[in-house]
Amino acid sequence: MDKVRGILIGRMQPVHNGHMEVIKKILNEVDEIIIGIGSAQLSHEIKDPFTAGERIVMMTQALAEIDIDPSRYYIIPMQDINFNALWVSHVKMITPPFSVVYSGNPLVKQLFSEEGFEVRQPPLYDRLNLSGTEVRRRIVNDDNWQELVPDATVELLREIDGTTRLKNLSIKEISDI
Repeated sequence: MDKVRGILIGRMQPVHNGHMEVIKKILNEVDEIIIGIGSAQLSHEIKDPFTAGERIVMMTQALAEIDIDPSRYYIIPMQDINFNALWVSHVKMITPPFSVVYSGNPLVKQLFSEEGFEVRQPPLYDRLNLSGTEVRRRIVNDDNWQELVPDATVELLREIDGTTRLKNLSIKEISDI
């Protein structure tokens, strides 16, 4: 019997507990999951502070933390190509074959639907708190962000001094006027 393989693409800036809940749910529906680390070319920006490599480590270690069998997932960095008509082909070229796409993004859903893929809306968990935007906001404001992320994310941010990076990126440039 053929394996059912799904794909989930997200920026994972940073990996948080909502990502882990979504991945666990998806793995109840498919045999394997491709986790696309979106906008892989971006880093050191306020909305995208972490490199693709850092996000891959966060994700790999967070999945190990919740005992997800490594044979059930692939983590693949995906650069933006900013050419919507070709994006699905680009994704197919850099990933193993898949049949189910998980996305809440209207554009992603439209593009994959037009190419004949089954598209499913992944569940959202406590979206008010479990978002990369909220985690980054809490880091910058010295609020409790650690409760929103796996221990693996906390550890990696400590290793790379990611909180200082994010705080520095959040400082507005002072004009010479």
